[in-house]
Amino acid sequence: MGCQNGGDMLKGIMGLVFFIFGLAIGSFLNVCIYRLPRKESIIFPSSHCPHCGRIIRAYDNIPLIGYLLLKGRCRYCEGRISIQYPLVELLTGLLFLFCFLKFGLSLGFLSTSFFISILLLVAAIDLKHKIIPNKVILPALGIQSILVILPNPQAIGSSLIGFFIGGGLLLLVALLAHLFLRREGMGGGDIKLAAFLGIFLGWHVLTALFLGFLLGAISGIALIIFKGMSRKDIIPFGPFLALGGLITLFFGHQIFRYYLSLCFLYILCL
Repeated sequence: MGCQNGGDMLKGIMGLVFFIFGLAIGSFLNVCIYRLPRKESIIFPSSHCPHCGRIIRAYDNIPLIGYLLLKGRCRYCEGRISIQYPLVELLTGLLFLFCFLKFGLSLGFLSTSFFISILLLVAAIDLKHKIIPNKVILPALGIQSILVILPNPQAIGSSLIGFFIGGGLLLLVALLAHLFLRREGMGGGDIKLAAFLGIFLGWHVLTALFLGFLLGAISGIALIIFKGMSRKDIIPFGPFLALGGLITLFFGHQIFRYYLSLCFLYILCL
């Protein structure tokens, strides 16, 4: 009993460590989300208020806590701080915690945490600016390939299959939309993001794409009904792809087994 309690306590401490580590990574992601689309350095200058330009002190820049202590406003000019900052930090912390609880401390954790970080970064930028910067997604493709294959060289086959399925399917959608609808049906950034999902998820990228299209369709219909948007309005697809990838990361096997069970029941009913 004592060993079990000690093990549970150690796991709880490790979970807290990874949650805090995720908060710190989320803080860095916020810097990237703000600066990369503006073509600014992510290193210099130090974090500063976007309203008055004053440098944010270290004690005000503590992830999540700083926002709460400042009540969402700059200490100097009282300009409002976007809710995006604590949300990204909290979400990153929680996802890193879930990642540790599900996969444990293993070589794959580095690859998984990088996968999560890129999806959050890309989703936030695409949501705000309707772009997926090449300076983010192209290096991410190479780094993710190394992180997946290096600890497990046998994964190269699965990664290649996922890469071509993910990127290839969205490229096909883009070509068909251009051919028959004479409009852009899928951006180049979305195609590269789907390929990025495939490198990590392998053939399970099909589940991520299905979820991305489903969530995107539901959201699009809701926006048309409740916000009065038209079909010609641009809705960024990157966040839905990212969400589909995250759901597949944590629940992909369960979803696939559930799908197979439904198919089996359907065949029995025929």
